[in-house]
Amino acid sequence: MDSKTEAEINEKFKSATNRLVLLDYDGTLVKHTAIPDMAKLPAEISDIIRKLVHNPQTEIFIITGRGHEDIDKFLNHIPINIIAEHGAMVKEDGVWRNQIIDNFEWKKTIIPILNQITVKCAESFIEEKYFSLTWHYRNADPDLGYASSRELIHLLEKEIQAFNLKILDGNKVVEILTNETGKGRAVKKLFEQNQYDFILSIGDDVTDEEMFEYFLQHSNAFTIKVGEGLTFARYKLNNIKEVASLLKQLSE
Repeated sequence: MDSKTEAEINEKFKSATNRLVLLDYDGTLVKHTAIPDMAKLPAEISDIIRKLVHNPQTEIFIITGRGHEDIDKFLNHIPINIIAEHGAMVKEDGVWRNQIIDNFEWKKTIIPILNQITVKCAESFIEEKYFSLTWHYRNADPDLGYASSRELIHLLEKEIQAFNLKILDGNKVVEILTNETGKGRAVKKLFEQNQYDFILSIGDDVTDEEMFEYFLQHSNAFTIKVGEGLTFARYKLNNIKEVASLLKQLSE
């Protein structure tokens, strides 16, 4: 993203009367960490987010695949709205609400498959969230981790249709969740409830692409991918430092 685009975003943000800002967490506001519990929001970015939250006529959401209790732990010092587990749970005005109904019967079939791969791939681990299951291989040997992730996806593809599930092949993670969830569906619900004249959406992972794709139909949406790779986003930033710089401009 060049300085001209940054200036345009800043100008349109300042002139808008009903703004929506959607920010992914890991890889966008904080660095990916070997231990997910260590991904604490840096003080500088925390201050910027707090200013944006209190900016009049601005609605801001953290939109993440993390479990709701997990992300709440990092953000409970800021009165911010949160979309967790790719839209399965939403926190607004300090209250968490489920967005889907699930009997979780599918977990009985999927967990043994994850265990099978975890045993074969040292330093990988399983994370069970309320509405999803995630297999992490960030700490594993890179070649073994990637090969194991391909094997896992192959095994999962044989099971997901029977349970109406989908696989998210993310950044060093493989996530299994119901087809009823996704960041694209989550932002669609927001638009059914409100009209926005400025939208800013920033994320770094394949899980954010549903969100970027949805905003292709909105001319007043600025979608930004952090890092390299193919994307539906209109613009790119290189790293978290550049995200912080852009958000700081908007908060001033």
